[in-house]
Order: sequence, then C-alpha cells, then structure tokens
Amino acid sequence: MSSRPALVALVAAVALSSAGCYGTYGASRKLNAWNGTVSSNKVARSAVHLALWIIPVYELAFVGDFLIFNNVEFLTGKNPIQ
Repeated sequence: MSSRPALVALVAAVALSSAGCYGTYGASRKLNAWNGTVSSNKVARSAVHLALWIIPVYELAFVGDFLIFNNVEFLTGKNPIQ
C-alpha cells in the first residue's frame, strides 16, 4: 500500500520534467550533420559515426539536448544551439 504514493510521485515527477523536452535536438542534429562532412567516403563516415557512438559523443549530445537545450528552448522560445 505504501508503494502507491511513491509510484504516483514518480509518475508526476516524470510528467513534469518531460513536459518541455520535445524540441529540435539541435546538438544531436549538428553532430550528425558534421559527421556527414567528415569524408566523401561513406565507409569512413560510417566508421566515424560508429566511433562517436562508442566514445559516447552521440550519447552526451542527446542527453544535453534532452536535459538542457530543449528545456532552454521551451522556456525562452529560442534554440540555444543554432
């Protein structure tokens, strides 16, 4: 019975924290666009793409977008990564 209030609190916290998280994902898009300019060779671009996932550059860009940049964009109306 005591887990129900905790579950309600968790659902409420997730709902409130993710309300403004849908944004343009500017950092992730810029990183992906940069990856497309690394080389004209598609195998080299694919290798760089894989390396950026392994090093966790893409993960950090996505987390930064999700937690910081999209919320700033939601609150100010301006994309901080342009």
